[in-house]
Amino acid sequence: MSLVLALLMLFASLPAGAWAFMEVAVEATRIAIHFDGQASSAQATLMESPRRIAVDVRGTGLGDASGAGVPAVPADGPVRAIRRQRIPGGARFVFDLRSPAVVADGGLDAEGRELVLSLQPVDAARFAQVSAAGPLDFLPLSLRFTRRSPYKVSIPVPPPKKGPPLPRVRGGDRRPLVVIDAGHGGVDPGAINPVSHLREKDVTLRIARAIRDELLDGGRVRVALTRDSDKYLVLRERYGIARRLKADLFISIHCDSVGQAAATGASVYTLSDVASDREAARLATRENKADVIAGVNLGEAGDDVSSILIDLTRRETMNNSADFARLLGREARDLVPMKPGFHRMASLMVLKAPDMPSILFETGYISNPQDAAFLDSSKGRERIAESVRRAVEVHFARRMGAG
Repeated sequence: MSLVLALLMLFASLPAGAWAFMEVAVEATRIAIHFDGQASSAQATLMESPRRIAVDVRGTGLGDASGAGVPAVPADGPVRAIRRQRIPGGARFVFDLRSPAVVADGGLDAEGRELVLSLQPVDAARFAQVSAAGPLDFLPLSLRFTRRSPYKVSIPVPPPKKGPPLPRVRGGDRRPLVVIDAGHGGVDPGAINPVSHLREKDVTLRIARAIRDELLDGGRVRVALTRDSDKYLVLRERYGIARRLKADLFISIHCDSVGQAAATGASVYTLSDVASDREAARLATRENKADVIAGVNLGEAGDDVSSILIDLTRRETMNNSADFARLLGREARDLVPMKPGFHRMASLMVLKAPDMPSILFETGYISNPQDAAFLDSSKGRERIAESVRRAVEVHFARRMGAG
């Protein structure tokens, strides 16, 4: 335990306006000086021959620091003795060192009534190097940001990092765009079948490619894949790619997995209402209303209007997502093994684009032998792709009919 030595020094004989320090605390790696007046600045200087740290404290009425002696110091610390003396406008405290030590950090408190210095033991060469660098200056926190510094610091700011390169978009130029996201990838294999060691990232990529080809053969939409190789994307990058492409629909492909092999069937997830509200609030704050949602520049709207526009857009997006989820359930019923409760809602990060209908399609259980065989077969992929194509075509036909 560090030894703290404190000495209360009150000098009744000092003239009016005079100043005296009240307390000195010395530890192995710390020095604290408490004042009964207000210091306007302090300066610590390392000195050689003999090694010592001189601390000059200045302030109005701080000129008289003479008087009684100073306390003893810990026998195991770098400081071996303390001396005081008057200087113009303040006082000097000299800390004689028994071993080399430098001031690693320090500062005056907001009121200028306490100076704390952190000491760091060093070798003789380092002490000489730091002492040659000159004194350290300290200001009270209340003055630290109000005084103009004579120095200007210029740091070059690198250009902002660009997002991942956008994938190729296939199909006609004027058709709706569907972005298919193959879940997992790269260092993230996703779920793995315990017997066949089939990896989710491989299955989802093959299914995503099958859906892309089926949609392009239908000729009604344009299609892009967030990844067309075994690479890793963070969740925000996945729907971020779709938003940068101004996609009209986002479909994230996954495979379910549980410890029990009996679990089976596909399901689809859309964003829950609670998660939507929270994300809408974060969006308004983070983007500083500079985002464009549904063609409206929120930067030109007030806080209340922005919140209403974000909420309305979110709710419309959620409704469109739920409509597509129901369509997919209807079209997949005769083609894909499904859970009884096909459409579910959850707070999934990949679904949190505010202005783009989005679903997460759990195509089946990779942990179930029958589902895994279906998902990894060309026939199974064809059936999944056909169900998605049917739902996509009906979805956009309805939207076009609604104007």
